[in-house]
Amino acid sequence: MLAVDKTTFDAEVLEASGYVFVDFWSEGCEPCKALLPDVHKLAEKYADKMKFVSLETSKARRLAIKQKVLGLPTLVVYKDGEKVEEVTKDDATIENIEALIKKYI
Repeated sequence: MLAVDKTTFDAEVLEASGYVFVDFWSEGCEPCKALLPDVHKLAEKYADKMKFVSLETSKARRLAIKQKVLGLPTLVVYKDGEKVEEVTKDDATIENIEALIKKYI
């Protein structure tokens, strides 16, 4: 899973062709940190079908707000730079995250 920041997000996500999965998380978000190992396993499992990146939002607050990430954890699928679908907060279970990935591969 590729870690992106405010300087690389546009190139890796918004200018990418095809599907990109983005894990918006924060060091201060306990549910985010609890999900991380499982999200990384999904990234490995589906790496050949979709690009996976993560963004630590505390270092890119304006970018997160611009992407309408208003709560954490938020996991988003983009296609050709456009947000397609997301799961967020209480809906961000590993089952829902995997279902979201499977929907677009």
